[in-house]
Amino acid sequence: MSETTYDVAIVGAGIVGAACAAECARAGMRVAIVEEQMVGGGATAAGMGHIVVMDDSEPQFALTRYSQQLWAEIAEELPPEVEYAKSGTIWVAADDEEMQAVAGKQSFYGARGVSVERLDAKQLAEAEPQLRPGLAGGLLVPEDSVLYPPAAAAWLIKRARNAGAVLHMGRRVAGVARGAVKFGDGSRVEANTIVNATGAWAPQLAPGIPVRKKKGHLVITDRYPGFLRHQLVELGYLKSAHSATSDSVAFNVQPRITGQILIGSSRQPDSEDTNVDRAIVGRMLERACSYMPEIGKLSAIRVWTGFRAATPDNLPIIGPSAQEGVWLATGHEGLGITTSLATGKLIADQLLGRWSAISADPYLPARCEKGFAHV
Repeated sequence: MSETTYDVAIVGAGIVGAACAAECARAGMRVAIVEEQMVGGGATAAGMGHIVVMDDSEPQFALTRYSQQLWAEIAEELPPEVEYAKSGTIWVAADDEEMQAVAGKQSFYGARGVSVERLDAKQLAEAEPQLRPGLAGGLLVPEDSVLYPPAAAAWLIKRARNAGAVLHMGRRVAGVARGAVKFGDGSRVEANTIVNATGAWAPQLAPGIPVRKKKGHLVITDRYPGFLRHQLVELGYLKSAHSATSDSVAFNVQPRITGQILIGSSRQPDSEDTNVDRAIVGRMLERACSYMPEIGKLSAIRVWTGFRAATPDNLPIIGPSAQEGVWLATGHEGLGITTSLATGKLIADQLLGRWSAISADPYLPARCEKGFAHV
């Protein structure tokens, strides 16, 4: 038996679990954080750290926009090591057809109060001189930002602990059940509610939930201050991101405060191999060079992989599961960094029965049992 029964135990100290812990602790709940390996590991350590508003669906927009605003609200509190910077995103259009997609995004965002600026070919070249000539234009979303995810997760865990949360590190979780997190050595942490925030590994503790791994690669360069000013993403990114059956790559590059450049991105559904796939990295870099030819001359200092937690409808699973007393906060795919703060809010709001700024309905686990009828 445990000496303490917590109100909530968060399993997983990636950025989603950290955000849930911080929000619950600051709301007055007794919180335990359980992490087997390291704070800010897993997909958090492997991600780009792009805080981005997305328009793939209304629920996706609601969650990303809400969370972006939450990040902006705490920006001044974030320490320098989090490297928060409002760099903005430019969605790059290669041709006139993609400029029609720019017009659609501009209309969507504008109708919902998101500041955007449509760029023609000349304006795009002025904004990002390293892009190749001949691109049609793009859409600038100036409120988008970037940060360093592991440091952000560590700061959120510190925030939770400052509010009374207790961190249980380095212990293998054997299972979760109503009222307890069970460890491999037979001990347990008791809590009224367990939140499974283990990302792509969530099905190990909740068999049957529709979360699958999507492997991704990232490359980081040496320091080249001024080479890149904004996060750049090709308009074909969403089509690539949502490929459910085949490997894919897309142009996606990010400037860091350090002067380094992150180069992405790739997706390999259902891959379990943690090793770098040289062929995929080659395709990814070739795609980047097709948009920014000079990027191929920069020195890369590291390549790594990670696993995104994907769901059939491209929305996270947030709320009470069919297993009594066990909640889910997983399935964020490539948007876990962006949507972590909003996820923490929705978990705490539901547990406390308090008002939420956005509806939790589109993200509830119950939709999984209904076969994602709205997809």
